[in-house]
Amino acid sequence: MTTLVALDELSIGYGKQSVLADISVSIARGERVALLGRSGAGKSTLLMQFYLGLIGRYPATALVPQDDALVPALPVYANIYMGRLDQHSAFYNLANLIWPRARDVAEVGKFAAVVGLETNLWQSVATLSGGQKQRTAIARALYRGGPVVLADEPVSAVDVNQGGQILAALGDRFETVVLAMHDVELATGFASRLIGIKGGRIAFDGPTGAIARGQIDELYAR
Repeated sequence: MTTLVALDELSIGYGKQSVLADISVSIARGERVALLGRSGAGKSTLLMQFYLGLIGRYPATALVPQDDALVPALPVYANIYMGRLDQHSAFYNLANLIWPRARDVAEVGKFAAVVGLETNLWQSVATLSGGQKQRTAIARALYRGGPVVLADEPVSAVDVNQGGQILAALGDRFETVVLAMHDVELATGFASRLIGIKGGRIAFDGPTGAIARGQIDELYAR
């Protein structure tokens, strides 16, 4: 398989606090990868390092950050539309945000419908629930498209059924998917490969079917 991004003996720390230590890992084209581990284990930092390594080679890489990175004062439509700002001129984007073109509204609406937000297009993001905000960020990534998506806890604010549907949509839209997740059942049901992170180090890395439940449980043990 084609390697998209590779990290070699990567160590990252802030002050005296080590976040990642001696990480050597790569992501190949076509993989569905889930990063598992406790909060603070280093999953988000590792995901961002993958993103930084990818964006130079694959500018269309989509990212769903944990904080959603939405503009609260703007409606759902505008926030989703921002997924393709780099594909148009500044004038086109400004005009389309003020006077949305029917073609763009239809395209944005298609992806809003995938996450159940088709009736919320003109609602201010500031008035949305946490789950709706998360789904807006997912729709923005789906609208952007591209070969790869990286998402940090993309289904943490939705129920299990919605979570499964969102992961399926990401799998359908993107050839390569890398997720940082807490929900083990959703992760193992979706991913073809699991990377376990504990204390900033890789505890295991392999095909989902080859990772024992005891290995996963050990990630969350005190």
